Amino acid sequence: MVRSPVGKVTPAPAAPSPLPARVILPGAVLGVMGGGQLGAMFAMAAKRMGYRVEVISDSEDCPSAHHADRVHVGAYDDTRKLEQIAQALDVLTFEFENVPVDAARAMQEVVPVRPDPLVLFTTQDRAREKAFLVEHGFGCAPHRVVRSQDELHAAVAALGLPAVLKTAAFGYDGKGQRKIEHSSAVDAAWEALGPEACVLEGWVDFDCEISVVAARGLDGATAVFEPSRNAHRHHILDVSSAPAGLPQAVCDTARDMASRILANLGVVGVACVEFFVTRDGRVLVNEIAPRPHNSGHLTIAACETSQFEQQVRAVCGLPLGSTQQLAPAAMANLLGDCWANGEPDWAAALAVPGVSLMLYGKSDPRPGRKMGHLTALAPTVEEAIANATKARGLARRDVDR
Repeated sequence: MVRSPVGKVTPAPAAPSPLPARVILPGAVLGVMGGGQLGAMFAMAAKRMGYRVEVISDSEDCPSAHHADRVHVGAYDDTRKLEQIAQALDVLTFEFENVPVDAARAMQEVVPVRPDPLVLFTTQDRAREKAFLVEHGFGCAPHRVVRSQDELHAAVAALGLPAVLKTAAFGYDGKGQRKIEHSSAVDAAWEALGPEACVLEGWVDFDCEISVVAARGLDGATAVFEPSRNAHRHHILDVSSAPAGLPQAVCDTARDMASRILANLGVVGVACVEFFVTRDGRVLVNEIAPRPHNSGHLTIAACETSQFEQQVRAVCGLPLGSTQQLAPAAMANLLGDCWANGEPDWAAALAVPGVSLMLYGKSDPRPGRKMGHLTALAPTVEEAIANATKARGLARRDVDR
């Protein structure tokens, strides 16, 4: 197993890479499919580096509109319009993975698309993603693909309970999944999530969940960030922190697996691999997101190169930046619930040492909707977590000052 120190870029293999080698220099036009906050933060990083950014979104009032040079509003499956838009772009990337693959392939006829649409095809469907992991020898939860109620009963008999039933496609933030704890709940789970294909996963008795954000360039070089430890609330990421506070062997294994997953998928760009760490120290892949990730937002303040600058560098064929972390850090999500008592008290939040704020420019703070995040840097990760959560509590006026 070959490992590289945290913050170092692993050189490309000696064998020539089949990937295109044209470097896209500042001044060029970068396209982003999707208008959410990930696209907005990508645009901020790209424009700081001297690029122009055009966003393709199905909504005119989107976070990316505040930072892009141009926003194209329309359906993601309007291939004729997308091909026309592509004529003005030098490269296209994604800020979310649920893009129609046919549309991405149509644009690929006009402009380089990174990562390749085949990466989207594999990762936007849990059944295909699990098949990829098994084929390449990456450990994951025991699972069965089920396409009928009878197949679900057979899978439950094989894997046992508890288990988690997940839709094969279009699931995120806990949507499209249901835990099955008793045999009496099997039929209800199928009625809730079927009749499309689902994946039943055997229950993993994990100690924690971590994620690893990594980048892979046109030349095959990889740069891997420090793993972050993730805490969820109501199936939505609540707090991410790094260092993860795990044995070095566990962190090395996760970083190595993430690097090899990107290589086997042929990713050019940034991807996040979420892992379960079991109580006996095994590292199992949970999911792959072929884009920057919520858990990587702390890299903006905490690392020499953020995940978004890394995405710009990778898709443009530039050398990847150092992922060295400058200080222990924690990121706390700000959901629409923070507005329950009125406009949050940002002054109180920002009075906490080492805390910075990023809001996404969304106008409707609905409960559960990601509206922004707070990042705290501190001498220890425990202090960073405490300060990030304290600042959030002060912002939403639910803790003493």
